[in-house]
Amino acid sequence: MQTLNISLTLLAFLVLLALVFDFMNGFHDAANAIATVVSTGVLKPQAAVMLAAFFNFIAIIVFQLNVATTVGKGIIDPTMIDHYVVFGALFAAIAWNFLTWFFGIPSSSSHALIGGLIGAALANAGTASLISSGLIKTLFFIFLSPLLGFLIGSLMMLLVSWLFVRSTPQRIDKWFRRMQLLSASMYSLGHGGNDAQKTMGIIWMLLIAAGVTAAADPLPLWVVVSCYAAISLGTLLGGWRIVRTMGMKITKLKPVGGFCAETGGAITLFVATSLGIPVSTTHTITSAIVGVGSARKMTAVRWGIAGTILWAWIFTIPATALIAAIAWWIGKHVL
Repeated sequence: MQTLNISLTLLAFLVLLALVFDFMNGFHDAANAIATVVSTGVLKPQAAVMLAAFFNFIAIIVFQLNVATTVGKGIIDPTMIDHYVVFGALFAAIAWNFLTWFFGIPSSSSHALIGGLIGAALANAGTASLISSGLIKTLFFIFLSPLLGFLIGSLMMLLVSWLFVRSTPQRIDKWFRRMQLLSASMYSLGHGGNDAQKTMGIIWMLLIAAGVTAAADPLPLWVVVSCYAAISLGTLLGGWRIVRTMGMKITKLKPVGGFCAETGGAITLFVATSLGIPVSTTHTITSAIVGVGSARKMTAVRWGIAGTILWAWIFTIPATALIAAIAWWIGKHVL
């Protein structure tokens, strides 16, 4: 593998750009972690984001770096990576996050990044740059993770309804207001563990290509700490626009529904992160919310809103792939 001819200034710029994406990931996806706990009235927005940001960062001591390894070495061939590919992928993901945040659409930061990587890599070296095993696994979980979120969320709701069938609504509400603090914390832990590692993988890919670290070397600690810190800060400053869509417009949630949705999402994220698979936290929690709503009754879900979100999901990867290819071309002539 040839070492890239890249200046330290440009390398530092691209690392900073990756951390900006990580920050925006937390900012954009803060709604995923706090929408249910805010919309049910269990926590005020300020307290909810502080809780989510704390558990985003605590993930540093819980999860191994399996997702970072997949993103950094398992989707795109590291020998065919250059700084233009990294620039194109990050530019596309950041641009897409900004657009979807502006319009209040809970699209996937993860899929934006994966789409950006694919588009920039194809523009740079064609299909030979793609690692089929890692790419197929990732694309498979694009479809599987929402199904798991939906299934676990709906089953949790049915199970809880059966277990507490003789309890009064007041007692259920009081109990699950407390339980939702635990479920929101666990979801935030899974969110930090999966999403922060995607940015670590990008920086790792860049450092290997630049010859700063060898492919067999462990990920530098400063990368791990800075990525967890960036996503936590982004979550702390996360936006209210998507909270409204996630927690209020898809279905009306009570604490028991919020607990079931967050637990379903957390279980899915814990499994995916342990397997080293980068999944969409947005898809996971949205599908879990839909599952909880449909378990009560199908008309409890505003399917028009859910359909709009679904189209955003479908459109994300091809759109960011195209943007990344264009950004790669611009980078070749500017950087």
